[in-house]
Amino acid sequence: MKRKTFFALSAQLALGLVYVAVPQMARAQTSIFVGADTTFPPFETEVDGKVSGFDIDMIKAIAKAEDLKLTIKTLPFDGIIPSLQTGALDAAVAGITIKTSRLQNVDFTDAYYKSGLSILVKKGSGITGFDDLKGHVVATKKATSSVDYLAHHGFNMEYVKQFQDIDSAYQALETSGADAVIFDNPVNVNFKTQHSNTETVGSLLTGEYYGIAVSKKDPTLAAKLNDGLAKIKADGEYHQLFVKYFGGDTSGEVNEVLAPTSVAVSD
Repeated sequence: MKRKTFFALSAQLALGLVYVAVPQMARAQTSIFVGADTTFPPFETEVDGKVSGFDIDMIKAIAKAEDLKLTIKTLPFDGIIPSLQTGALDAAVAGITIKTSRLQNVDFTDAYYKSGLSILVKKGSGITGFDDLKGHVVATKKATSSVDYLAHHGFNMEYVKQFQDIDSAYQALETSGADAVIFDNPVNVNFKTQHSNTETVGSLLTGEYYGIAVSKKDPTLAAKLNDGLAKIKADGEYHQLFVKYFGGDTSGEVNEVLAPTSVAVSD
């Protein structure tokens, strides 16, 4: 009798554990923490404590399409990949270029924005392209593909000023602390439209794509975000973000499906 009671209680306890575990697993799959570096307008910015921008609206739309509860956590750009590796973040949006080196540490969604590096200078600087930058001070943002480009193209890194945020690099240009800024073209264009004394010169230095970075700790999340991205492309919400944030300039739109491995650039 006691043996039967013991096994009955054991069975009930086991069922109870299963019952508890399933809801917990479901919650983990429907709630994600997304990192954002808010010093990257118009993709991410923060005004009076409110985080906004192209990337923010996009990830919110994807989360809604996939019935995901979203929590945005702001942090410096150079802390994003380490936070994804430790699992402190599930995903991140910050105009993150899909690179082969980054794919070793994190996963990426399909590409959602086509970008490239450009050169921003003051009008009348005499600088017309990359070759003219020799001997000039160039400002940019730490830990970005701009730094990689300069280093791998033989630029004297003693003439490179690296800042925690791109606004400081632009300030250096404005105050003559730098002669040029090399950074992602859409951000340079955004600055240029607000400062008539500046201009972009030469052709794009690179062609690169942004993706949503995803922690490898959840191998299913990238696919889920890809599904959401496809949905907001299909219903037109993705296109409307280009109308809202780029005045209808659709040069960065990625309407085809581009897997991260197919567009990853080398450092």
